[in-house]
Order: sequence, then C-alpha cells, then structure tokens
Amino acid sequence: MSENHASPSAPATAGEQSGAPAAEATTASPAAASSAAASSAAAQQARGRREPMFPDGPAPDPAGSHHERRIRSFQPRRSRVTTGQGEALRRLWPKWGLDIDGLSKLDLGELFGDPELPVVLEIGFGMGEATAKMAAADPGTGILACDVHTPGQGNLLGLAERNGLDNVRVANGDAIILLREMLVPDSLAGLRVYFPDPWPKKRHHKRRLIQPEFLALAATRMAPGALLHCATDWEPYAEQMLEVLSAAPDFENTQSDGGFAPRPDFRPLTRFEGQGLDKGHVVHDLLFRRKAH
Repeated sequence: MSENHASPSAPATAGEQSGAPAAEATTASPAAASSAAASSAAAQQARGRREPMFPDGPAPDPAGSHHERRIRSFQPRRSRVTTGQGEALRRLWPKWGLDIDGLSKLDLGELFGDPELPVVLEIGFGMGEATAKMAAADPGTGILACDVHTPGQGNLLGLAERNGLDNVRVANGDAIILLREMLVPDSLAGLRVYFPDPWPKKRHHKRRLIQPEFLALAATRMAPGALLHCATDWEPYAEQMLEVLSAAPDFENTQSDGGFAPRPDFRPLTRFEGQGLDKGHVVHDLLFRRKAH
C-alpha cells in the first residue's frame, strides 16, 4: 500500500529523554550512551509509524489488506513528496480523496455530487497528467482514479484544482477491494488500465492485473455496454491481455478483426509513452465492451 511518511523530528539526546541536564548526559558510560541512542532511534521509528505526514490524507494501509493473503499486482513506490504535492494532499484530500477501506458501499452519485454523472474507474494513474487531460476534455464524465503512489495522488489533486476539474476523485488503496467490496453492480460506465506493471519475469506473470479472475469481478461492476480500455507498451503483456480478454465471456472486442485497437482520441499521449515511442517501443490499445446479457 502507500507509504507512511514520518513527521520529521530530531532525535532526542539521552539527557532530554531522562530529564537530566545535557551536561550530565555527557558523563554517562559508553554502554549507557549506546543504550540511550538505541532507545531514541526506536522511539523515533515508533513515532514515525504512528504519525503520518498527512494525518487527514491518504492512509498507509486503509483496508488492512496485508492480512489478506492474495497475490497483488502492485507494489508501493517510495519517492519524495514535493512541497506542492504535500500541500495539495493536506488541503484537498478531505474534499476529493477517499481511502479504500472496504467497509462500506460507495454512492458514486453522492461522491461526485451528481447522481446522473457516468463514472469510469482508472486503475493506476501514475502522476495523473493523462487523467487530468481526460477529465478536462470530458467534464460530463467522472473519473475515479485509483493508485497507491502518494506523490502521484498529491500531483493529481493539484492538477484538478488548478484546472478546475471537479469531475476527478482520487482513491487510495487496492483496486480489487474497491471493486469487490465498495462498488455496487453495474455502477461503472467504464474501466481504464493504462500501462500497468508488466511483471516481465515469467515467475511474476501471476501478478499481472489482467487475469480471468479480475475480468470476472470487473464485469459485475461495469454497466452493460461499458468500455474496458487497456494500454501497454510491453508487447508480451499486450498479447496476453488480448488472449485473456478475447476468452472472457463477459466482454467482446470492439475491433471486427479481433485484434488491437488504434489509440482513441480520448486517451492522451503521455510523456512516459512518448519517451517509449522515441526508443522504438510499440504501444498496444485494447478496447473491449461489457456484453449485455
């Protein structure tokens, strides 16, 4: 899940811990000094675990899902939160953010302030640039953007505010729990999975998100006719996606030839994607529609 950012604090000295003057602490034996230092370090680590940098922001593990024994398709990416991202998290998380705790069903109409607004779920939005562009281009669609990357969450919130995008909500946590526990049947107008982790090593293929079990779950939360849109620049994963999606009984390929789709206009070309194309990478889009049964 997302990382727990400790509040910065200076380690206490042995004298400060005991209440004795600092000058007296310097006369302690080497063994006592070593013990005090270890105690200080342990106390600082404990404070870090208890005190996230954003107390009203995204929770470190909202669903306590480390207790659930299940292979995951994601892993936390620990990187520095900038001042701007941190400020956006502090101010905007209570307004536009939600933790995936798995404890209650989401009312998407209430979440977006419009019961008639169609909502698509985006799983894994990185730094959020493409999400913000899609939201700006289509204000009549709500985007529930899910990720575990704290800097990206803050960046997307900041982009949404600066561009006046009130059709974006940011979800923190495991998308499987969101789909399984918190979304009601037929509630999604679409599902987007752009450039998921390809888990290239063969022994890690079981961690890939696009699997038959995931598609069966996703289909129950997507309205009939809703579009599932995947994109990847890892060709072996693209081939597996096409194979798994083509075999999924709840989905049908929008392409008459049963193959990949051209990139639709609504999916913007991202900086990451452009860098890959410059290196000769081939990007594949897959557009499958939820069948009406």
